[in-house]
Amino acid sequence: QVQLVESGGGLVQTGGSLRLSCAASGPFIGYALGWFRQAPGKEREFVAGISWSGGRTVYADSVKGRFTISRDNAKNTVYLQMNSLKPEDTAVYYCAADRAAIPGVIATTASRYDYWGQGTQVTVSS
Repeated sequence: QVQLVESGGGLVQTGGSLRLSCAASGPFIGYALGWFRQAPGKEREFVAGISWSGGRTVYADSVKGRFTISRDNAKNTVYLQMNSLKPEDTAVYYCAADRAAIPGVIATTASRYDYWGQGTQVTVSS
């Protein structure tokens, strides 16, 4: 079983940047990884995903061009670089791992992911 721990959240002004990290307790080579977020009163939504090799990435339209997902399999860590942050990016951000990932396929629905972190709060002030 893989345990995921997010870090890097915080309070930032509009236009600022944050880098989220998600460290896994064990090797997650072979797993696709994703970042999701959930704002108060809203459903959890897909933000970005990366294939197990790191060769393919997918982004939600709302963050495309502003956020970048990457992974370092040697460090068992996945990152989310968030630039040009907006108040609507305010949410709890979760990382997740899909153990049944097909090479090159990145799931965008939460139910496809098997392991989840506890979440880290990101607040963007206007």
